[in-house]
Amino acid sequence: MFRRLCAFALAGCLGAAPASSEVVRAHYTVSLVGLHIGDAVAVGSIDPSSYRIDFNVHLTGVAAMVSNVKLALRSTGALRNGAVAPATFTTISSNDRETRTVRMSLNAGNVKAVDISPPWDDLFNRVPVTEAHKRNILDPLSAFVMAVPEGQPLVGASACNRTLPVYDGFVRFNVALSYVGTRDVSVSGYSGPVSVCAARYTPISGHKRDSRSAKFMSENREIEAWLAPLPHAHVVVPLRVALTTLAGAAVIEAVDFTIQASDVAATTAH
Repeated sequence: MFRRLCAFALAGCLGAAPASSEVVRAHYTVSLVGLHIGDAVAVGSIDPSSYRIDFNVHLTGVAAMVSNVKLALRSTGALRNGAVAPATFTTISSNDRETRTVRMSLNAGNVKAVDISPPWDDLFNRVPVTEAHKRNILDPLSAFVMAVPEGQPLVGASACNRTLPVYDGFVRFNVALSYVGTRDVSVSGYSGPVSVCAARYTPISGHKRDSRSAKFMSENREIEAWLAPLPHAHVVVPLRVALTTLAGAAVIEAVDFTIQASDVAATTAH
């Protein structure tokens, strides 16, 4: 559960880019009870009509004493009428024991197919994922490309107030965000306001009926996200996520967060 939540939380903390897009490059650190346990590097291309996000995380430090965990994720999709419409999602997760690949194809947020290799074998006593649970969903990466309604400010309540219906190919859950306030931040590459949102986790299906972690997270009142604005695409993405887990307080935050127009990024690359 901690690995799944970290991957979800880090996903939006963000390829070749299409014209007029914003390219987000970010380096995040992951800490647990104040100890550094990993890093994530993300790059995303987001414009008013489409997006692509690549995200890689490596849990090290204390986490490496238990298992060397690596995650590689990619998501693509469209932005239509102020809504995110995912098209593809791929994740490759590996530890000291195995590597698992999940591939999911979607049509406007409706799951068309899921392939998990090797298949999960721990299926006993899980809440069934129904076909209805696979409609109008977001994959974990797409969930953090949060479109703000046209004419609404990118910092404030309009950035936060929403419910994210997330499905990772195995587990379905909701994350409800609500506005807390704003604050000014300064990290390498970005200085400016962010929206502070409280978050609530609600398990829907795919989890074990007697899951201690699912119960803990559903009762958790200590989840918070800071959302940074991307003006051209008119979306917000996470700069920092803090949450209490069964293992203790976890924080995922950007130490470098750069937003560039695609033409500037292309010039820099050359």
